[in-house]
This record gives sequence, C-alpha cells and structure tokens, in this order.
Amino acid sequence: MHSAGIDGFLLGGGLIMAIGAQNAFVIRQGLLGRHIVWICLFCALSDTLLIWAGVFGLSALAEALPLFVSVMTYGGAAFLFYFGLTAMRRALRPVAADFEAADAPTLISSLLVCAGFTFLNPHVYLDTVILVGSVANARPIDERSAFAFGASTASFLWFFSIGLGAVLLKPWLEQPRIWQWIDGLIALVMFVLCGKLLMS
Repeated sequence: MHSAGIDGFLLGGGLIMAIGAQNAFVIRQGLLGRHIVWICLFCALSDTLLIWAGVFGLSALAEALPLFVSVMTYGGAAFLFYFGLTAMRRALRPVAADFEAADAPTLISSLLVCAGFTFLNPHVYLDTVILVGSVANARPIDERSAFAFGASTASFLWFFSIGLGAVLLKPWLEQPRIWQWIDGLIALVMFVLCGKLLMS
C-alpha cells in the first residue's frame, strides 16, 4: 500500500476505534445475530462516502456552515438520549427471557436506526469529514485518493471485525441477566455521549 494509504488507514482506524454509539449498536446487533452483515456494510459504506466527500471538498463546506454542526449536535443528542432510554428500559425488565422475540426489528428499521447513529452524530462530520478531509488536503493532490482509500479500508475492517466478532460471542451470551448488563452499559454510553454533545 502507498505510504499515503497507510497514513489514511492509521488515521481512520484511530478515529473509529473509540467505543461510540454507532459501535455499540453494531456490537449489540452482532450479539443478537440480526442483519449484521448488512449493518456492517452500511456503516462501512457510509464512512467511505463521508471520507471521500471530506477529502474532495465537503470539509471546506462544513467549516463554512457552523450552523450545520449545531443542528447536528442537538439532533444527535436527542437521538442518543432516546436510544439510551430504550436500552435502559430493556435493562430494567424484570423478565428478559423473551428479549429476542420481543425485540426483533426488521432489516429496514435496523438500517434506519443505524443511519441515525451515523448521520445524526456531529462527531462523524467533525472527525470523518473535516479532520480526515483537512489532513488529506494538506498532502499533494496525487496522494489524496490513496489516503482516502486507506481510511476507508480501516472502516471496513473495523466494522466487520466488531460485528462478526460479536456474532462469535453469541453462544456465551444467551443468559438474560448478561443481556441486562449489556443493555445497561449501552444506556450508560448513550447518556454519556449525549451529555458530552450538549456540553460541547
């Protein structure tokens, strides 16, 4: 791989590895074994779209429209708070043995939730579009495509690793009590991220 591609891979991988709302959702869907290949593909392709848009001009547009980031901040905070409440409600159920039957969203609804985590998160635009785009545009023009390709490759590798890796853990995570702890942790992550967004 071209050195610019390696740099892009390292930057993209470093930004995406933080456990955020999108990653938590992918891991949960992997543990449930629901639509995980499609969800991983959606996340990776969405990241790729944003990375290439940032490298080839959208970063300048986003920087010129600070109101866009503000709207995404409050919209994203509301979305995270709502999802945190639903995770907390699952965690507090006194009987969770029927969680798979009671919580079985369709592929379309799962992808819509995933789209919310992806495109209503202002950090996606700050990190993927503005930061990656700015770093790429500081390089010679003939290296930018390789840089974007490297960053996109990191996204594909990461999402399929955590999604399919979670699938492998499913046989050990079939106890309702464990799921209550997982959903409780997811709720905590959502509420913390919501608070961080509002304070920023």
